[in-house]
Amino acid sequence: MIAVCSASRYVATSPSKCKRHTLCAEAAVYFEETYGKQRQLVVNFGDTFKRTLLWSYTMLPGRIAFMFLLAVAAVLSASSWAADDDGFRSLFNGKDLEGWDGDTTLWKVADNHIVGDSPGIKHNQFLCTKEEFGDFELKLEFRMKDGVGNSGVQFRTKKVPNSTEVSGYQADLGENYWGCLYDESRRNKILVKAPAEFEGTLKKGDWNQYTIRAEGDHLILKMNGVTTVDYREPDAEIARSGIIALQVHSGGPMKVEFRNIRIKPLK
Repeated sequence: MIAVCSASRYVATSPSKCKRHTLCAEAAVYFEETYGKQRQLVVNFGDTFKRTLLWSYTMLPGRIAFMFLLAVAAVLSASSWAADDDGFRSLFNGKDLEGWDGDTTLWKVADNHIVGDSPGIKHNQFLCTKEEFGDFELKLEFRMKDGVGNSGVQFRTKKVPNSTEVSGYQADLGENYWGCLYDESRRNKILVKAPAEFEGTLKKGDWNQYTIRAEGDHLILKMNGVTTVDYREPDAEIARSGIIALQVHSGGPMKVEFRNIRIKPLK
């Protein structure tokens, strides 16, 4: 096993002893057995980045092979971490719910995803960030099992005292609500309905991308790159900062997953 990052450096003495090494909480470099005497070197950065190289150790002396692979891993890991130079940072570490608050009988981490798995509940439930945000751009991917159920991404939101509810804007998800802007537990209505024609780009039951941009009174929602909402808030009293929260809606059984949750503050 070989691994390189700014936080740690490690070189194994024998590939036969190698399983997996974690880099900076989100990355891993490890060998997997393949065919014959080949092994594959996997450089895996969560769900966002994975590259695989095949090598036959009968072709190169062991020490030279390890040094060469070490250099390759260093280059690949540096290039993938450099993607954060666009100003985004992750809100989810891929392994647990650190930085989030919610009912862990409904919310869990599986396969590097945040999973909301409801057997059927009477009241809405939310997984909330402990941190608040004002002006930002948020990007994430979501998947709803069989496209069934209702969920959403709250932003500029506050918890409602003595309740499972939250109050604020919601980038909505679910049948008849895909891509809409809803005002949860405040004005309790759809502020902007998404154009029906955009649903042709929606992959129900599969992974889709949601982008939320909040800057001053201007809110923009995009799903799979298509703008579904472009809204100016007319009420100057509406909060312009708050938490981000993921929703499992009340009602029948449903399952929703989130991954690659990244945010960039806007100045």
